Amino acid sequence: MGPLSASPMGFGTWAWGNQFLWGYQESMDSQLQQTFNLAVENGINLFDTADSYGTGRLNGKSEKLLGKFISEIPGQKQVQNNIVIATKFAAYPWRLTPGQFVNACRASLARLQIEQIGIGQLHWSTANYAPPQELALWNGLVAMYEKGLVRAVGVSNYGPNQLVKIHDYLTARGVPLCSAQVQFSLLSMGENQLEIKNICDSLGIRLISYSPLGLGMLTGKYTPSKLPRGPRALLFRQILPGLKPLLRSLKEIAERRGKTIPQVAINWCICKGTIPIPGVKSVKQVEENLGALGWRLSSDELLELEYAALESPQRMIQNIFQTRC
Repeated sequence: MGPLSASPMGFGTWAWGNQFLWGYQESMDSQLQQTFNLAVENGINLFDTADSYGTGRLNGKSEKLLGKFISEIPGQKQVQNNIVIATKFAAYPWRLTPGQFVNACRASLARLQIEQIGIGQLHWSTANYAPPQELALWNGLVAMYEKGLVRAVGVSNYGPNQLVKIHDYLTARGVPLCSAQVQFSLLSMGENQLEIKNICDSLGIRLISYSPLGLGMLTGKYTPSKLPRGPRALLFRQILPGLKPLLRSLKEIAERRGKTIPQVAINWCICKGTIPIPGVKSVKQVEENLGALGWRLSSDELLELEYAALESPQRMIQNIFQTRC
């Protein structure tokens, strides 16, 4: 992935510090540290976060926890140095200049307690509602790269047209675009996602697929009568009834393979040439997700899953920050 060597799957830390959607409590920190250590011990070195992760007074908590856990990794310094942190910088309306964006990067470095970020990413594009700010953010990426604050740069939630534009702009400035994050899963494989994937392949950009399990809908753990707590329940109640063909296909392949439904869903993302970053907040989740590595679905199984996804009448709603064009 550009100048970086990353594991074929990373882990997302959106839930770390998020009380509203994921029910985070500070009493969970020791469990999260065990979760992080287990991932690192098993070869996972890519961790995705953002300066906006953490609700209310806990804003930035995800980065702070990652920084603490990295600094306390038992064993060799080399293990710490191999970790790739991919953090995203929010396009807040008050970040109007490249210098403000650089300052945001320095603040993330302080929370993460590291000297250089692996991938500095724009969290979303402002092209649709504040075009002048967009160019300032692009120049902010260039500046943080030239100052050596980040090893590589990337984007998140960029549509196909904007992705090509920022790639060309950065290339002209001598800054390679390393990665592009998009919601990509068997629940989110519409024309937009597939076009973005094709663009990434043609331009040498690695696609990082977030929400590869559809916020948990592709785990097989929930039904219309067994919903998660919190705001996700409303979304699950709307979408789950229309996922029967896809969930049935995932279950059949999982049983044939001796795998679990989440392992099959994540492996599909890997087989499509992306780096999935499922969210983790427990040792059990890490152990299960690691089972998605070390094997590959056959071409027939990939087609079976994709046909079942097309047969399922419901799709994942797209992130409101995702640029359509």
